[in-house]
Amino acid sequence: MKVLLINGSPRVNGNTAIALDEMVKVFKEENVETEVIQIGQQDIRGCIGCGFCYKNGHCVFNDIVDEVNKKLETCDGLVVASPVYYASPNGTLLAFLDRLFYSSRLDKRMMVGASIAVARRGGCSATFDVLNKYFTISGMPVASSNYWNSVHGAKQGEALEDGEGLQVMRNLAKNMTFLMKSIALGKEAYGLPEREAKIATNFIRKV
Repeated sequence: MKVLLINGSPRVNGNTAIALDEMVKVFKEENVETEVIQIGQQDIRGCIGCGFCYKNGHCVFNDIVDEVNKKLETCDGLVVASPVYYASPNGTLLAFLDRLFYSSRLDKRMMVGASIAVARRGGCSATFDVLNKYFTISGMPVASSNYWNSVHGAKQGEALEDGEGLQVMRNLAKNMTFLMKSIALGKEAYGLPEREAKIATNFIRKV
């Protein structure tokens, strides 16, 4: 089992990193391989809708997006964590995820996804909702915990004082591990569900 964890915070060793570290500890106990990639400080531009990826199988911009796409080929799970900016994920992370999911040709069905929001106070639920939509459009089961996947802290290191939030992270990692292992057994026994050809419907029509 392998999980890729994306840290969308620009702060190295900040509260978002603390939340992810709590999960990594559990994954190691469960013999799940992990890799954490911090993208919050990187120069990542948004999708320009050029269509290059449809013809070539990768994004026109040669950066961390294509690198992560390749790494996902060997992963059983993906965790995406973001600080809350104006009740939404970090803009750099959103640009990264837009291009990652739009340009990728990898069949992500049954790859387990989990999202985490980290805030001083409010906006976690809205951020959590935005991040989960990337998973649900891709046929990815979404892992849950015993509460919404959020951790609180303002100053660097304050997340360590959020006992409930850290417990949510540990339970999330445990549930995610169980789900990945169960899906692996199911795929071995039954394979993936049969997939129909894509039907794309435009909502605009002539009267």
